[in-house]
Order: sequence, then C-alpha cells, then structure tokens
Amino acid sequence: MSRIVLALGGNALGNTPQKQLELVKNTSRAIADIIEPGNEVVIVHGNGPQVGMIHLAMSIAAGEDEKIPIMPYPECGAMSQGYIGYHLQQSIGNELRLRKISKPVASIITQVVVNETDEAFKDPTKPVGRFYSKEESDIIAASSGAVFIEDAGRGYRQVVASPAPEKIVELETIKRLVSAGEVVIAAGGGGIPIIETADGPKGVMAVIDKDRSAALLAKELDADMLFILTAVEKVSLNYNTDKQEDIDTMTAEEAKRYIKEGHFAKGSMLPKIEACLDFLEYKPGVKAVISSLECAKPAIEGKTGTVLC
Repeated sequence: MSRIVLALGGNALGNTPQKQLELVKNTSRAIADIIEPGNEVVIVHGNGPQVGMIHLAMSIAAGEDEKIPIMPYPECGAMSQGYIGYHLQQSIGNELRLRKISKPVASIITQVVVNETDEAFKDPTKPVGRFYSKEESDIIAASSGAVFIEDAGRGYRQVVASPAPEKIVELETIKRLVSAGEVVIAAGGGGIPIIETADGPKGVMAVIDKDRSAALLAKELDADMLFILTAVEKVSLNYNTDKQEDIDTMTAEEAKRYIKEGHFAKGSMLPKIEACLDFLEYKPGVKAVISSLECAKPAIEGKTGTVLC
C-alpha cells in the first residue's frame, strides 16, 4: 500500500456544471483504479476555468445590481473548491460503492499561506478569467489597476501573482482524515492564498500553482508518490516537433538539465517538473509520476508514464 498525492489537471474537469459532471465520471473511475489496490489517495485539483467563470458571473451580477458586491478572487477560489469538490466526492463515492469499497470521501476547503514579499507579486504572470479585447482590457485596467496580457492570440486576460505555497493551514485535519482511511480532496486550485498578518489571516489576489501545492502536501503527508495527471501520456523532449522523444524515466539531475535546455514550456510542463523535483528532494526513495488520466492505472503499475526518481 502506498500513500499517493494525486494532482488532477484541467482536462479531468469541465467548463460547465453539466460537462464537469460528465467528465468526473471518467476521472472517478481512474481514481478508483488507484484506490482499489489499497492505496491511500489525496486529491488536489485545478480550478482555472471554474474560478474564472465564478468571478465573471459575480462581476456581471454586480454590474447589473449595485446591491450585489464584486466577489474577490480568494472568495471565488473558495467557491470553486466547494463546487468542484462536491462533484468529485459525489462521483468518486458512487464509483467506490459500485466496486463495493467502503471509503468515505471528503472535500476540505483549504487555505495556503504565501509570503507577501514573494517576488511573484511584483511580476504577475498567471492568467485568470475571461478573454477581453484590447479596448476592453484597457478600460478595466484604468479603472481597477488590474494587469492584462495578450494570451496566445486569443485576446487579453488579467494576470495575477503566482507565489510559492509555504504552509497548508488545514494540514492537521487532512492528516487525521487520511489516517482514518478517507479519500481526501484538498488544496483545490492550489489552495486559497492567504498571508499572515498581525490581525490574522487575510486573503490575497493570487493563484497558487496546484502542482506546487500538491508537492508541498505530499511532503507534509509523508507520501510515497506524487502523481501528476495531465494531457499527455509521457513527458517529452522537443515536444510537438519531428524530433519529439518520449521519456520513460528521468533522474532529478537529468530533469534539471532538460529545464536549462528549455525543453519544458513555462505554462504547461515546466511547473509540473519543478513540483516533482521539489518532492524528490524531500527524502530518498520517493518517486513522482507524470501521465494522462486515461493511462492512470497502467502508470501506477509502472507500465507507462514518465517516472522521476
């Protein structure tokens, strides 16, 4: 039996409640495949499209009715944790019951402490929310101070800071639930970013990378494996070129060399590799695996995926 922290990528979820309910059925089958042999599983999920959808809906509502407040991003993040967690815990619970596996599934609204002096706050890079035209983004930026960038030729999106996670506030609760044999969904979207002040915790406008939070949680839970599910079966060098080379295994030293050589894109594979390296440096004998949702079971069994050790 292994203790596994599982990071779910956006391809495992949907952009609408209806689509998400359909997709999490398949996601839940893959997760149940990992749980069925007796593994302890803690799930961290992304929330990019969902938190953007929630923030946009609340902003539109506030524009229509002055009695409705604009909802800050930390609160939207909390809403997304509840919304996604509800779908996941319901679907995973149903799949486990079909397999006659008696395991409760629980979602924890999770706060994650970041450092207010983190350099990321000086250089926001994480796109959030909807796409705007240049004219629309200029008007919003002038009135609110928000920062926008052009994103992949599709329009302009607001960017926020993506600071490093430092502490998981609800860690002891998560530990107790895992020790009690429950399947736990935690640190959704990387966690609700907060800073510690003299007056207590305070939510901040930021988005924490969910893979980095998953690596932190894996270390804190003394996990045996960090398993990152993404859109590809294996990590590749020279990705999407005629020289593409899929990787079966990769040492930490090799991964660091490939990073220097520029093989991993900043917005996709790089943060996943960096999260794996962070976990591998925790203690000897642990491993990290990157693969696709469709290949989750064979990847756990060592038959596919990319293993970092």
